[in-house]
Amino acid sequence: MNITIFEQWSLVDQILLAAMIIVFGIQLYYYLYHFNAILRYSRKQSKGIVPFLETQPAVSIIICARNESEHLQQFLPTILTQDYPQYEVIVINDGSTDATEDVLRELSKQYPHLYRTFVPSSADVRSTKKLGLTIGIKAAKYDLLLFTDADCQPTDNHWISNMTRNFTQGTELVIGYGGYRKEDGWISRLISYDTLFIGLQSLGFALTGRPYMGVGRNMAYRKETFIREKGFSKSLNLQSGDDDLFVNGVANEFNTRVEISPKSVTWSVPKDSFNSWFRQKERHLSTAKFYTKSSLMLLGVEVLTRGLFYLLLIAVLIFSPLSLKITAVTFFFVRYGVQLWTINKVAKQWNERRFYFSIFIFDLFLPLVNLYIQLFGKKSIYQWK
Repeated sequence: MNITIFEQWSLVDQILLAAMIIVFGIQLYYYLYHFNAILRYSRKQSKGIVPFLETQPAVSIIICARNESEHLQQFLPTILTQDYPQYEVIVINDGSTDATEDVLRELSKQYPHLYRTFVPSSADVRSTKKLGLTIGIKAAKYDLLLFTDADCQPTDNHWISNMTRNFTQGTELVIGYGGYRKEDGWISRLISYDTLFIGLQSLGFALTGRPYMGVGRNMAYRKETFIREKGFSKSLNLQSGDDDLFVNGVANEFNTRVEISPKSVTWSVPKDSFNSWFRQKERHLSTAKFYTKSSLMLLGVEVLTRGLFYLLLIAVLIFSPLSLKITAVTFFFVRYGVQLWTINKVAKQWNERRFYFSIFIFDLFLPLVNLYIQLFGKKSIYQWK
């Protein structure tokens, strides 16, 4: 009697195989459906079937700055010289002790559409940035608000037009991609990969009807939406959350659009050390637990099945027969191939750096960093005691 290979495996081996098939399938679902949505959307745009606003409405650009005099001097002119008919730039000086005010004063002489204000030194609030943004928003003359950071530079002078073209009827929020400038060293590659993968998640989920966050480096929404939602009132007890938590509480599949054009990308200055990046990561993750339950589940399932995939792979390679080892390794290379194709195609879309073997390293390392921060991070400094 012929006995199949499957029948020769022990019950434990069969359970391992079944579990691996499940997590492998879920991982492919995330990459081919959610993350690949960015590439599908790009193809739709190239075919001219994505509707965009035909007019160019007036825009208020809001930037909050603290001790950013050098960056403002370097990057603010690229925002002030955008190819757009009507816009203003409002920079809020958030208690700077450097030459920020001097730089803004000099630039305002050259650019009449630059306005400056400040956060009062007597302000006793948890997040002076949220207060500063609120001051800037209330001072804005126009309904469309476009946000970026003081250390950000748009790719070219069509940044505003690419972001605002998405404000079709019913659209309240537009989220774009904000990358980090490519510099030498492994920490720069780590930051680039982490940022790219977060972009895959946030923009990919939004394109499949599940928007959950935006980044303050490159996002836009309506002033009337901010007023209707009572601003940042839901997260005043937190130091962070002016971007991701606001979007998480307001965005849905009907009122949110995504901008993926390479001309819409903004580039920020990356941290220059692992400790600096880690503290930044710690601050960003301090708000994640306040996401909606559906957002947390969507993110959590991907991370959980990713971790299980590697654990099951290791278990099979150590304890299982050769035939099952070959099957498991095949699953690994299929998943890696899908990762390689999706991540680098999207990276090309945004003129990001490419990743090859490092995908495997960062794929394992970053969830461990996130887990460590969630378990042992300095949560007390981000939340009211």
